[in-house]
Amino acid sequence: MGLVRESTQAVKEVPSAQPAATRPDPPRPPRPTPRAVTPAAAYAPPSDPIGCPTPGTVAAAASLPALCQVIQGCLACPLGPGRMKFVFGEGDPSARLMFVGEGPGRDEDLQGRPFVGKAGELLDKMIGALGLKREDTYIANCVKCRPPDNRTPTPEEARACLGYLHRQIELIQPAVIVTLGATPLRELAGVPEGITKARGQWRRVKVGDREIPLMPTFHPAYVLRQYTQEVRRAVWADLKAAKEWIDKAESPEA
Repeated sequence: MGLVRESTQAVKEVPSAQPAATRPDPPRPPRPTPRAVTPAAAYAPPSDPIGCPTPGTVAAAASLPALCQVIQGCLACPLGPGRMKFVFGEGDPSARLMFVGEGPGRDEDLQGRPFVGKAGELLDKMIGALGLKREDTYIANCVKCRPPDNRTPTPEEARACLGYLHRQIELIQPAVIVTLGATPLRELAGVPEGITKARGQWRRVKVGDREIPLMPTFHPAYVLRQYTQEVRRAVWADLKAAKEWIDKAESPEA
């Protein structure tokens, strides 16, 4: 249970032993520019190919950098005008294991990278418990722009980005996808039920001409909120199953 040991240690090390009365105030990050929030019903997406990339342009992108170049100016849904940075995804372009989350949070919006806040730190520990490094995998989200107040992306917002995610998957060709939370499971596999019921049960997602095994598990942010042995054991079991699938598929005897 490497995940349980690693994660428990991480959480225990967060509080400082220094008394609160003498603890110096941490440096304050610069205040971000206020986000523009446009009601979905009133939003009219642009018609130009930069603000609203066409499916043909997306399909023609022959590499991840080319795809990022094509879609990074996207304003197809109301999330686009409110972002600070477009969060495309990162990792090994030929990764065998791909993680898909819901959407960027505040830290991700500031840095333009997926999973770099507290949930990202826990995801890194999850990956490490499997004997891998973050850069050995690929990490992306359903939506590339931060929803206001870190809320769950709406189905309309997620579907505006779904073609981009599908093209990422086609280019990476992972052996297994691990979805983090209910939103990517719903959008990729069409499973509407709650993640508590669905996690740990293998699914398959068809992207392009391939069917890819998909393992749903809890989002790291949920694990941090519900930091119980039961939840941690469940996530560890899901991740081990995904890694074992990859190892079995790539063994010489397979």
